[in-house]
Amino acid sequence: MGRPVARRLYAGLATMALAAATGAVLTMPQASAATGGATGYATQNGGTTGGAGGQTVRATTGTAIHAALCGRASSSTPITIQVEGTINHGNTAKVSGSSCNTAAGVIELKQISNVTIVGVGSGAVFDQLGIHIRQSSNIIIQNVTVRNVKKSGSPTSNGGDAIGMESDVRNVWVDHTTLEASGGESEGFDGLFDMKDNTQYVTLSYSTLRNSGRGGLIGSSETELSNGFITYHHNLYENIDSRAPLLRGGIAHIYNNYYVKLNESGINSRAGARARVDNNYFKDSKDVLGTFYTDAAGYWQVNGNIFDNVTWSAPGSENNPAGPNPKSNTSVTIPYSFTLDAANCVPDVVTRTAGANKGLQVSDGSCSPQTPDPTPDPTDPTPDPTDPTPDPTDPTQPSGTNLSLGAGADGTSKASGTSYGNVRDGDLNTYWSPAGSTGAVSVKWGSATAVSKVNIREVAGSSGKIGSWRVVNGDTGAVLTSGSGAGVIQFPTTSLRKITFEITGSTGAPKVAEFETYAG
Repeated sequence: MGRPVARRLYAGLATMALAAATGAVLTMPQASAATGGATGYATQNGGTTGGAGGQTVRATTGTAIHAALCGRASSSTPITIQVEGTINHGNTAKVSGSSCNTAAGVIELKQISNVTIVGVGSGAVFDQLGIHIRQSSNIIIQNVTVRNVKKSGSPTSNGGDAIGMESDVRNVWVDHTTLEASGGESEGFDGLFDMKDNTQYVTLSYSTLRNSGRGGLIGSSETELSNGFITYHHNLYENIDSRAPLLRGGIAHIYNNYYVKLNESGINSRAGARARVDNNYFKDSKDVLGTFYTDAAGYWQVNGNIFDNVTWSAPGSENNPAGPNPKSNTSVTIPYSFTLDAANCVPDVVTRTAGANKGLQVSDGSCSPQTPDPTPDPTDPTPDPTDPTPDPTDPTQPSGTNLSLGAGADGTSKASGTSYGNVRDGDLNTYWSPAGSTGAVSVKWGSATAVSKVNIREVAGSSGKIGSWRVVNGDTGAVLTSGSGAGVIQFPTTSLRKITFEITGSTGAPKVAEFETYAG
């Protein structure tokens, strides 16, 4: 799928050459230090603050970036690295230390946390050099350009991904970046923004992705479904063949993006993925939303989008376009506050704000760019403006992050057509039911997690079916508490890797829609 983007790229380069020849000037504002605060799903699961509160250092080479990481007291010591200049293979070497795990030929953010990388001064360009995030958390990348990263040819870096995340990554905010290639897979390039192998709570905002065969993906295969809770907002996708993005499982919120020249397909929701698609503007594109190249269906909720000169292919066994009249086939509840720009002004506000070296401007929610406060107070109790049509909030439900979202699940038995995983997917329409009148379902994590409250939510129409129950520490078998009836259950804070809800009595067939867990 590399040829269409390559053909269109040459036209864009010709336009730039003409501008230079005729003396046209393209202004580029000075880059500034990290500003604003995280948005979207990156605000959940404890939030994303990067290197806030730590030392600030300056780097002009990839080796200096690695040295800054390796010079910290520990792998979690906060640090902000201000980058200026061109970072390439020639100035990026491996650096060793107890607080880092770096490699040559790539910016390696591996097994670390609490890091901000921000372009400053005249700007930061990672030329043919990718940024790789692995087994890391609380990372911010802001105001940088990453271009022409290859997986084949020479030189190669990061498997051909401009920014790639894999293996137990949590809480990453990528903001005001420019990610670009010079063709598709046949020209040696891969994805611009890829996430796989248990990557969660990520936001891509105010960024430009262009001239690539592949925009990006969530999940590397139809069976690799451990990723999710990703937000894409106020991004410009331009001259992309496909994967804008490709979603395999998980939940994504996609709003106020401007899509121009999606040549083959756009938002590809498959393998059970659920995408909420709000107030985007699609122009001069094909098959911008649906399930493509597979029979493993995905789902979408659509609100307020504009389709301007969009064409749609005919449905087939491995082709299910949402159009020509896209309608919702699922519902997705968003746990954070957000403000929607009207779709008809998205082309203007995104063109003016998205990408590196745009002064880090953001929309004010009324289609006008503004520069955010450079020193936001993360403890400010004043909430952000909310979606003008927010999801209803039940005041009886617990506050805080539902720790079950994205966790694992298992149990003792399940009725035909139900699944253990349904109790931690955030969807009140799916459920687990035991094979008989009693049974147990568990939520589990890869590391010890503090829990003091659970909320058992029954499927609508099945309330009152759950009778007596026990909440059990799945690590030790100790009973944390017992009682009867669904709802909020509290007990002393316990650190554990697995928690079990055991139904010991019921009336009819109990149906557990959600087994929510909370720290407090």
